[in-house]
Amino acid sequence: MQESDLRPDTRIDPQVGHELSDLRPGYIALFGIALISVIVAAAVIASLLIHFKAAEHSRQETPVPRLAQEREATPGPRLQVDANKDLRQMRAGEDTVLNSYGWVDKDSVIVRIPIQRAMEILAKQGLPARKQEEKMR
Repeated sequence: MQESDLRPDTRIDPQVGHELSDLRPGYIALFGIALISVIVAAAVIASLLIHFKAAEHSRQETPVPRLAQEREATPGPRLQVDANKDLRQMRAGEDTVLNSYGWVDKDSVIVRIPIQRAMEILAKQGLPARKQEEKMR
């Protein structure tokens, strides 16, 4: 097969071929100048907007936050001076609660009894057990 067989025959179809008129260099230069001027104009407008908005923002008086106005001194840390004494006081308070009678909720008539007495009652009465039928399920 020859190379000429692969090319379309332009003699048969006159519309096939190359463009007879080229773009003029003046139009290309004019488009480039217009494109550059639009980009520069957009940059100038954007920078002017930023400048004016920044000036407007700086003119506005922003209120000072309340915490910045009323600055109080931070209290010092509460250090534990005598850890053993504090532990003894805490355990004494717990022992008092565990070994005494008192009201838990007076309106609902709920009382607190000493733990020794609660164990004695539990030993006499025993724990509540489920019925035999419930165990089989």
